Amino acid sequence: MLKFMVVLYRRPDLTPGHFRQHLEQIHAPLAKKLPGLRRYKQNHVLPDPSRPHPEWDAIVELYFDSGDSMEAAWASPQGAASDADLPLFADMTRTTWSVVEELTLLP
Repeated sequence: MLKFMVVLYRRPDLTPGHFRQHLEQIHAPLAKKLPGLRRYKQNHVLPDPSRPHPEWDAIVELYFDSGDSMEAAWASPQGAASDADLPLFADMTRTTWSVVEELTLLP
């Protein structure tokens, strides 16, 4: 299983609430239509008075069977629709992504 992670930064003109609403209600339905997508998770920053805000707003995890299936998803019409939506809520000058290796160290 291949895991692709996206570290999302909200556009500076959006409130955290508008960012989250767009990610959950508009972008997630687009992402869930990616062909070959096996699992999809969103991780949202919560207020923590004992720590400073990490600056990023969400981390998204997308799982595919292989690199080939992931690349086919990005090349699909559904991938194009998902990509086109990102700039509507995410700061694309700061948002980053990568294929990662997940190690489970404690079951």
